[in-house]
Amino acid sequence: MPRPTKYRRVEFFPEDTFFIPWGKPKCEIEEILLKVEELEAMRLKDIEGLNQEACAEKMQISRQTFQNIIDSARKTVAMALTEGKAIRISGGYYTTRFCKYKCTDCETSYEVNFEQNENICPKCGSQRVVCRKKADFCKKWCKGQVIEE
Repeated sequence: MPRPTKYRRVEFFPEDTFFIPWGKPKCEIEEILLKVEELEAMRLKDIEGLNQEACAEKMQISRQTFQNIIDSARKTVAMALTEGKAIRISGGYYTTRFCKYKCTDCETSYEVNFEQNENICPKCGSQRVVCRKKADFCKKWCKGQVIEE
């Protein structure tokens, strides 16, 4: 029986989560999934230029697990590029240090590092902010109630 999958720490979420090849009819495009933690592994290693040990530490996983994740990510991207497949960034086993909040006064949504404990709307200054339960990664830190100081 395999060990349960450990959640990986992710700090970056792209605004664009779907990429398609140019000039191909939509009905002919096959989709391939790139997990959120795979994108994070590529970002840390290939863009930030961190070594494997630092990447693994940031993601709170072992070096071998990091290597497995980045190998899978690179294979996925290479397949999409060489075979003309669309890439959808979604899913995986990850956690984050950010909570999504929504101001109940001005309806602004924003993200905050939960270690900062920021309970003031950056747009209107209201303290009537609630956790965005739809974010699905605030389970431990927020309960969906109005947060007041």
